Amino acid sequence: MKTRNDDSISLHAEEYWTHKNGVKLWVYRKYAGDHNQRRPVLFLVHGSSYSGKTMFDLDVPGRTGYSFMDHFAERGFDVWTMDHEGYGHSDRTSGFSDIASGVADIECAMTVVARITGQNQAAFFGQSSGALRAARFANMHPDQVERLVIDAFVWTGKDAPTLIQRAKLLPKWQSSNVRKIDAAFFHTVFTRDHPGASEAMIADVVAEAELKYGDTVPTGTYIDMCTKLPVVDPLLLRCPVMIIRAEHDGIATDEDVMAFYQHLPNADKQFVKIAGLAHTAPLGVNRARFYHAIYAFLTMPPLLETSIQTGT
Repeated sequence: MKTRNDDSISLHAEEYWTHKNGVKLWVYRKYAGDHNQRRPVLFLVHGSSYSGKTMFDLDVPGRTGYSFMDHFAERGFDVWTMDHEGYGHSDRTSGFSDIASGVADIECAMTVVARITGQNQAAFFGQSSGALRAARFANMHPDQVERLVIDAFVWTGKDAPTLIQRAKLLPKWQSSNVRKIDAAFFHTVFTRDHPGASEAMIADVVAEAELKYGDTVPTGTYIDMCTKLPVVDPLLLRCPVMIIRAEHDGIATDEDVMAFYQHLPNADKQFVKIAGLAHTAPLGVNRARFYHAIYAFLTMPPLLETSIQTGT
C-alpha cells in the first residue's frame, strides 16, 4: 500500500492482479481514509492509447488536479481502474484487445472489486473506446452498473472526422495486433481536434508515463471502431446514463451521439457538452468543469415519488 497526504486527506493506493484465461491483468484502487470503510465504487475504463494509470492517475510535475482518481477519492469514492490486456502492467499477448476482450477484462476486475469492497455494483466511467467497453459491459451486466458516464463516445460512427481518417489506415491496423506509439503520436492526440484545449507540455508528460511500458498498443479497438459499430445497444442500458462530450471532439458527431441519447430508456439521463475541451477531456485545461459535471451526476439525490392527495 502506498499512502499520500494532501491537505490532511490521506490517500491510499493499492494494486491487485487477476487472470483472464491465463492472461495477467493489473487492477488499481485509490481511496481516502479507513481501508474497511464502505464507499460508493467508481470504476474508470481507459481508451485505446493509454493505460489506466496514465489516463486516470497522472502525476504532472508542477501541476495539481490531473489525477481523476485523486479528485474522486478525495470526495469519498472508492476509485478503481485497470490495464486492459496488452496495456500498461497487464500481459502483452498476441491478442488484439478489442471491445469484447475489454468487457471480459472488466468482468475479471469486478470479481476483485467485489472481493475487496463487498460490493457487486459500481458506477462506471469510460473514455473514448473505454466508453464503448464500459457501455457494452453495462449491456451485458446491467445488475453490476449503478450509473454510467461515457465520454468521447461514438455510436454508429457516421460522418465522424477521426474515424474517417482512421479508416484509411484500416489495412495497416488489421495486419498486426499492435501499432507503434511514440512522443510524436501523443502530440497529435492533443492537437488533432483543437490545439490549446490542453497544456502544451501534457503530451510529453503522457508520453514519458506511457512509453515506459513499451512502444506499442493493441489495434483491436481501432479496428472495431472502423468495422463493427454500433457495439452498444442504448435500449439495453437500464441504469441512469450521462453522455459527456467535449466541445471539440472528432470521434463522433453531435447528431450521432444525440441519436443514441434519445434511445436511452431511463428518464434519468443527461447529455452534457463542456466548452473548452477536446477529445482527451480529463487531461484538458478545463478538466475541473468536466469533473464538476460528473460529480454532480454521480451524487444526484435519489428520485422521490409522491401520491396526489386531494383535500376535503
